[in-house]
Amino acid sequence: MTGFGSLLRSATAILALVSNVGAAPTLYASNFNDPSNTTNKHDSQLNKRAVAFDYNGQKVRGVNLGGWFVLEPWITPSIFDEWSTSQTVVDEYTYTKTLGKSEASSRLSKHWNTWITQDDFNAIAKAGLNHVRIPIGYWAVAPVDGDPYVQGQLDVLDQAINWARGAGLKVMLDLHGAPGSQNGFDNSGRFGSVEWQQGNSVSQTLTALENLSNRYKGATDVVSAIELLNEPLGSSLDLAGVQDFYSKGYQTVKAASSNFAVTFHDAFQDFSTYWTGFGSGDNDLMIDTHQYQIFSPAEVGRSPSEHVSTACALGPKLKGTNKWVVVGEWTGAQTDCAKWLNGLGKGARYDGTFPESSYTGTCDGKYTGTVNNLSSNDKNNIR
Repeated sequence: MTGFGSLLRSATAILALVSNVGAAPTLYASNFNDPSNTTNKHDSQLNKRAVAFDYNGQKVRGVNLGGWFVLEPWITPSIFDEWSTSQTVVDEYTYTKTLGKSEASSRLSKHWNTWITQDDFNAIAKAGLNHVRIPIGYWAVAPVDGDPYVQGQLDVLDQAINWARGAGLKVMLDLHGAPGSQNGFDNSGRFGSVEWQQGNSVSQTLTALENLSNRYKGATDVVSAIELLNEPLGSSLDLAGVQDFYSKGYQTVKAASSNFAVTFHDAFQDFSTYWTGFGSGDNDLMIDTHQYQIFSPAEVGRSPSEHVSTACALGPKLKGTNKWVVVGEWTGAQTDCAKWLNGLGKGARYDGTFPESSYTGTCDGKYTGTVNNLSSNDKNNIR
């Protein structure tokens, strides 16, 4: 799993802040299913609460439950193995399009119900973490006509909220994919061109946020934060439009419940400077920055000590922001060797098999397998 806030991508970890509000009433999945249900017997009690985690005074320590409701080939390679040669299926869009709705629904329903279970939530809490970040695609809450994606994952997400409650964990719901793709990465649901901000894609994304927020407005004892959009690729987007979307998204989430904290990603802009003036006067606003040192030839070429120095230098920047800040994704990995990390069928920068990269070292023992397969040297360097 990836770290969040300490957060890791896919099984990534989270970092943020929230205090215990004490024993909460049990909410059942059926309470979440009707956004128009304003007579939920728990609402009057929950709506009196502030945000259920003290993001101003406690650190978020958590993990991303990636590859669950949004497929990523590197997280669940077995799901994509049958296309490893043809490379015709590379993301959830092509997966569902190729299989068709009936077969895709059958396979994904099995995956949703087995990939993460109550035992995982209990283990996360036992490890001393306090948050999980759960990625979800727009197609789960606001399907767009003509898309091949399938639905049904929300019933399992409802269950997950109750698992988190039982384990004493807080949940950050993360809109991980937007119509048209906000970054062109497979983790947006559709690998390829960045077409978010075209046509009705922004308004459709706001509808997804509205539906997501309304669905869980009665569960703010557990769902303490909603992230507006994962990793919009600022260099390929109109950044003024991204800011406008964030402002409207903030209002959309807060209209559902004032008890949600609202998280926004830095769009790969300098989180300590670019966003300083954004959201002035908005309460419960948190910036999410993702910190990896593996997605450029220069980064994978660093020595272990240089990796450590870079990570240590991040601390003062994080402390110097004027907003709550969470490192929503990070990793201790020092190479990009993991199978399909850069996309199905794509190589690695570390061993020079990725386009426009050169050889730094071998990926032997780092491509597949477990931590136990790593050399003692690699284990020490990651620690």
